[in-house]
Amino acid sequence: MNSSRSYDLVFLGAGCAGLSLLVRLAEAGYLSDKRVLVFEKSPKNLNDRTWCFWEKGDGYFEQLVHHAWGRVAFYSNEFSSDLSLAPYRYKMIRGIDFYRHCMGVLEQYPQVELRYEEVESPHPVPSPCGERERERALVFNSIFDPAKKDPKATHLLQHFKGRVIETEQDFFDPGAATLMDFRVDQRHGTTFAYVLPVSARRALIEYTLFTEKLLQPEEYDRGLDDYLREYLKIGSHKIVEEEFGVIPMTGQSFPFYHQGMYQLGTAGGQTKASSGYTFQFIQKRSEQIAKALIEGRSLWNLSGDPDRFMFYDRVLLDVLAKGYWPGDRVFARLFARNPVQRVFSFLDNESSLKQEWQLISSLPTLPFLRAAAGVMFR
Repeated sequence: MNSSRSYDLVFLGAGCAGLSLLVRLAEAGYLSDKRVLVFEKSPKNLNDRTWCFWEKGDGYFEQLVHHAWGRVAFYSNEFSSDLSLAPYRYKMIRGIDFYRHCMGVLEQYPQVELRYEEVESPHPVPSPCGERERERALVFNSIFDPAKKDPKATHLLQHFKGRVIETEQDFFDPGAATLMDFRVDQRHGTTFAYVLPVSARRALIEYTLFTEKLLQPEEYDRGLDDYLREYLKIGSHKIVEEEFGVIPMTGQSFPFYHQGMYQLGTAGGQTKASSGYTFQFIQKRSEQIAKALIEGRSLWNLSGDPDRFMFYDRVLLDVLAKGYWPGDRVFARLFARNPVQRVFSFLDNESSLKQEWQLISSLPTLPFLRAAAGVMFR
């Protein structure tokens, strides 16, 4: 290609991470004199996922929040309670709403070229316009390669199947969600359900596991059917939508810059290793990167969260993966002996050392010391 077709920015992947950064740059006017190339394997025209997260106040994508809850319930065989979240709210953003909004913003910039083709591996970087242009462009990669595992790190999968269901009569309280329900069978490992009502007759029900291996497809359906029947006592209902997802949970380190590319999303370590939550960590990183680019600062100096939070994540992963203490009892202890706001702050990597000591002190000593010793040895 000739020089008139050179690119300033190249994005590998137009999912949550890539689009979050692109939209921030576009709405700040940064792309007005930039040429941008975006690779994505197919158009984002399906509601293929739902992002849920807690947040204080209004966030950058507040207009896309499909529903929010100020109260949640936690259930287990050891501890159950209704919890007020203030000043947090638990929010839901539907994938299709996010994609449509972001693509609508980018359509205003003809210099953003979206190329629908699959990048089988982000290494080496695709060369859309020759060596000189590739060297000139900033490349952002959000394609996670699960094959590149660190054998020394602990690896689990968060995998889930969800259904949006509709009942014939009013059944749900749209002001309250079920954050975690561990009363379900724990035979496969750490397993829970959650319920996110968006109206009196419609809710998203998810069956979720933290384990090393996936289940057979029919086992997810069996888990959902059992939960609807035994715990929610829902009989006749209509399935409006279904979703299935797998999120890696790992103590592996992910460099921000690797092989000529800046890493975003799960590929950049923005998936919380001990919980699987990703959306808010992507937003924090996107804000950092966008601000640095707009101000003309180097991306090399961007800081991440304090290293101690990765240590905490690795310890909890080892407890769960090695069976030092059952996962349902770990989370029951956390929520029984700590205010939910402290738990959220800790899981956001925003807690103070005092709060962390209070939280750690509420957990059983021996299983976590055993896991901590293993993490430090590695």
